[in-house]
Amino acid sequence: MTADKAAARITQEMRDRLNVWSEPRISPPVDLSDIRRWAIAVYWPETPPRLYWDVEYAKTTRWGSVIAPREFNPFAWPAVRPADMMPSKFKRDPGEHSLNGGQTETYGAQIRVGDVITARFALVKLEERAIKLGPALFRYTETRWTNQRDELVKSRIGISIRY
Repeated sequence: MTADKAAARITQEMRDRLNVWSEPRISPPVDLSDIRRWAIAVYWPETPPRLYWDVEYAKTTRWGSVIAPREFNPFAWPAVRPADMMPSKFKRDPGEHSLNGGQTETYGAQIRVGDVITARFALVKLEERAIKLGPALFRYTETRWTNQRDELVKSRIGISIRY
């Protein structure tokens, strides 16, 4: 593929979508049972730290209540899967290859029982690079989670690579 064809990977439609934030996706209130199940799964076969399931113990910690593990996902068990998350939405052009370029997460406020988390995402950067496999398009997407107090819970920059 020539450099001109690689440049054509960044379309005007992509440029127009840069830094345009999605509609919010809102979680149901986080339940103690959700946090407990997540912690059991993450720490299996060991017993998870009491901070993630024992209300009385958690009251004695610096947090003062049960908190969720950092990697907890309040969107993990949706009753109805949103249409924009269906696999057909992510089909590629024939002959196009993709790689996961990794992600970086930054954590803020702890998720607690009763929190309602709002997620929004945006395409924040497009970059073309030459890699060993040929010309490639790097797409950087930022996802932000905030709680009902508008505190940042987590920010993630994910990179997808198409070549």
